[in-house]
Amino acid sequence: MTEDSRTARSTSTASPDAVPAGPRPLSAAEVDGYLKAHPDFLAQHPHLANVLTPPTRDNGDGVVDLQYFLVQRQRGDIARLAEQYRQLITTVRANAANQARAHEAVLAMMSANSFEHLIEIVTSDLAIMLNVDAVALCVETNGFLLAGDRMAGVRILAEGSIDELMGSGQPVRLRNDIEGDPEVFGGLASLIRSDAMVRLHFSSKAPNGLLVLGARDPDAFYPGLGTELLLFLSRALAGCVRLWLDLPADE
Repeated sequence: MTEDSRTARSTSTASPDAVPAGPRPLSAAEVDGYLKAHPDFLAQHPHLANVLTPPTRDNGDGVVDLQYFLVQRQRGDIARLAEQYRQLITTVRANAANQARAHEAVLAMMSANSFEHLIEIVTSDLAIMLNVDAVALCVETNGFLLAGDRMAGVRILAEGSIDELMGSGQPVRLRNDIEGDPEVFGGLASLIRSDAMVRLHFSSKAPNGLLVLGARDPDAFYPGLGTELLLFLSRALAGCVRLWLDLPADE
């Protein structure tokens, strides 16, 4: 082997420790060309707007001022956050007001000095306390009273009516944009456009009961509205009835 061939071989053989060259950086012209070919690039990758340095002034005709774009975007974000905050505060205040009303109603029921007084509080005073237009207290017939009768402010429903109104096993039902049920609200039914129905379980020795709140506003009650306070109110009312009638509590 000649000296020249050995030299050529040594220079053509790559060193095992050699680092391969990295990708060539893009030139400004290439980036410019790519963005012109893909005008929706920032819309598809909005996070890049937070890391780009925008121009501080108009650089001439045909040049988009990204600073204006970013400022407008920030203003939009701030407006959305402000609206979300406003809605959150409104919801919190409404929940607090509803909770206070429910507590006031329970305290009023607990202060009744007789069973008749308790029924009067429920069917008359609760509408004002709970800020609704009507409150109906219903029980299913026990065989002695006929459906449609009214006893001391309590409306008597046919056996099985509560399951028909509520759905079998459902503890609460909320309805909006409805016509009030005359069997439940009597003469006030024509005013009612939404209602909240909650079961009352007094005892296995007593007929099924139902508490119904009605409102003129078609969206005062609607499916998806929180029901915790309604359930709390129904348990408190059932407990008061159980105590006044000396009914056995179920195990």
